[in-house]
Amino acid sequence: MKKPELKPGSLALALPAVGALLLLVAAWLAWSGFQVQSANRAADAADKVRLDLANAIRPALRESLERLDKARERAALATALQRADDEGAKALVAQGWPNAEAIELIAPDLAAAYADPAAFGYGKLGVLEQSLADGRASLAVLKDGKPSIGLAAPVIAQGEVLRLIYVREPLAPLLKPFAGAAPDGAYVGLRQGNYTVVEDGETKGLKHKAEAGAIAIEDTPLRVVAVAPPAPAGLFGKGGLGEFGMAGLLVLLAALAFVLPKMRRPGGPIVEPAGEPVPQTLAELASAGKLAAPVVEPAQRATPVPVAEPAPAAAIDRTIFRAYDIRGVVGKTLDANIARLIGQAIGSLMHERNQRTIVVGRDGRLSSPEMSAALVEGLRKAGRDVIDIGEVPTPVVYFATFHLRTGTGVSITGSHNPPDYNGFKIVVDGETLAGDAIQNLYARIAENRLHKTEALGQVVNRDVRVDYIQRISGDIQIERKLKVVVDCGNGVAGGFAPELLASIGAEVEPLYCDVDGHFPHHHPDPSDPDNLTDLVRVVQRIGADIGLAFDGDGDRLGVVTRGGEMIYPDRLLMLFAADVLERNPGACVIYDVKCTGHLATHILRHGGSPLMWKTGHSLIKSKMKETEAELAGEMSGHFFFRERWYGFDDALYAAARLLEILAASPDDPETVFAQLPKGVSTPELKIAVEEGEQYRFVEEFVAKAKFEGARIATIDGLRADWPDGWGLVRASNTTPVLVLRFDAKDANALARVQQAFREQMALVNPNLVLPF
Repeated sequence: MKKPELKPGSLALALPAVGALLLLVAAWLAWSGFQVQSANRAADAADKVRLDLANAIRPALRESLERLDKARERAALATALQRADDEGAKALVAQGWPNAEAIELIAPDLAAAYADPAAFGYGKLGVLEQSLADGRASLAVLKDGKPSIGLAAPVIAQGEVLRLIYVREPLAPLLKPFAGAAPDGAYVGLRQGNYTVVEDGETKGLKHKAEAGAIAIEDTPLRVVAVAPPAPAGLFGKGGLGEFGMAGLLVLLAALAFVLPKMRRPGGPIVEPAGEPVPQTLAELASAGKLAAPVVEPAQRATPVPVAEPAPAAAIDRTIFRAYDIRGVVGKTLDANIARLIGQAIGSLMHERNQRTIVVGRDGRLSSPEMSAALVEGLRKAGRDVIDIGEVPTPVVYFATFHLRTGTGVSITGSHNPPDYNGFKIVVDGETLAGDAIQNLYARIAENRLHKTEALGQVVNRDVRVDYIQRISGDIQIERKLKVVVDCGNGVAGGFAPELLASIGAEVEPLYCDVDGHFPHHHPDPSDPDNLTDLVRVVQRIGADIGLAFDGDGDRLGVVTRGGEMIYPDRLLMLFAADVLERNPGACVIYDVKCTGHLATHILRHGGSPLMWKTGHSLIKSKMKETEAELAGEMSGHFFFRERWYGFDDALYAAARLLEILAASPDDPETVFAQLPKGVSTPELKIAVEEGEQYRFVEEFVAKAKFEGARIATIDGLRADWPDGWGLVRASNTTPVLVLRFDAKDANALARVQQAFREQMALVNPNLVLPF
């Protein structure tokens, strides 16, 4: 059958249609370029508004602080206070301060404030404490009653604090610049810790992404935030210019498509130059018999080339996958894209283990809402259903995996690391991931072995706060009231610990319990004695029975007495062990390599079976399952109760059990602790090294070190035990440091043990600066 021939004018007829199509594509590209440029302009506008707002409110705040500092330094003010002329002193402060709503003079012991802090105002008390600690004017937005600006400053004469000045100003002038300030589609706000003072614009979807680029207002806890919807880079990353360039090129091609047909005469062929023959087409030559038909070889089927799945979009720093969890610096080694991939990797592991539903909770860090949202997105992409329990301590996530019967959960937390860190603690099917299991998540992402489903998993919100508190208070009620100061270091435990301990019968005095991801007062790490200074001061000031401190995510506990003594966690474990063994004789009690040598003897004396094991909450939990231990603890402050609880590390629950024991004793807490065996010991000593150097050092130290007459344990670093003391060097699995600890029966034995370690460590690195 003869094939239809291509008519000479058919191409001319098709070209205008091609031109019209090109114009449509060019118009779409131009519109896309306009959209990209508009989005980039919105981002620029948000950046500008953020700076403008900071500049707008900074002068007034600075002026108020300077006015108060000048007032407190006036000699006439000190004279009036020394004469007990408080009214005259107030008048001096009020001069030139027309917008002051209230001026008070408060005794520096703050006795009146601590007598009834709720009535006095926690925010007011906080700004007074801050000014007393800093020795200068302090400012904060207070939420006590009607929101306002509170300022405080000490009046000092001859090294003595005579009074604290407190001034309250209206908040409205500070809020005025923010009214209608957000550019179209953008969000702006003024924040203090996790408290949003004022906001404007599109809050949905943008509110939790506004911290990047936040501008802090100097000498205040305030910061201005702003964000616009993410601006796409556009074609070739040119911010819209690529689209405009392609659109222009398509317009030129369309113009050619319209012009070419007009170069032909109607109904005739293209005019050729005179004297040159018009070439015949192949079809014309063939029909005239002047061209033999070509031999067509049968087409061969091309071998299909396998197409690899695209690699993950983000390059991940392997160092964030650590021994016990995943942890990195937000904006450097960790971001939302990485969190999304981690979520999909966890979801892929769940898919393999036939786990459908997962609990997700987050701590109070500024980056946690964004990290949580991205993680949930990745989990849903893998087809997993998510129960989001919101801002909770890590132990509450663990509790929810039992309470909601999922067996699987993730806590988004940076624990006790600095504010710019964040990370993930993961439990899958009852197993706390650690070691190789953590590294396997990295391998999944690197090799793109990520499960994906067409239908996203479901997500529901659930509040388990009441369930958690009722579960503990239903089991624990203390026999007599104890007065307790609770220092949460502005970590997420602040939203739970005061209410929980009050519910079991304690009289609670909260300290730094407002959740604030900046941790403005001190670092939330109760293992460092420097972080307990304020707690000791308040315990002594109000005559409390005991002080309790929690770390950033509420899984580690610190304790101080009225006398200012820090009770190390290994001695607390002695108290817990004696209590548990009364009801469970012969039970196994696990402790880590950093704990005192007196602990094993104490456990044996009370009829228990002591077992020393590696440091690390996930490693301890795994060993508890293996040995069916009823109790475990670490020198870092992690405590694990299987008796009457679930076997995970929970500082809030441990605090309740501690108060239960202390309240059951007729003695005061200091006497109870004094009865526990005690030697001369150091806290955890840390030596900062390069990332990974801690492992190399310990490996060489284990190989080279010789300790005469000592029993050597190398399950985690090297521990040398003599009859009168011991020492330890191990590599931290969370930060690049060497961890050391020493304990002995007296100062002479301690000095001898330290000297032995000093000599042996010098064999590995003689330039190492030792902290002992």
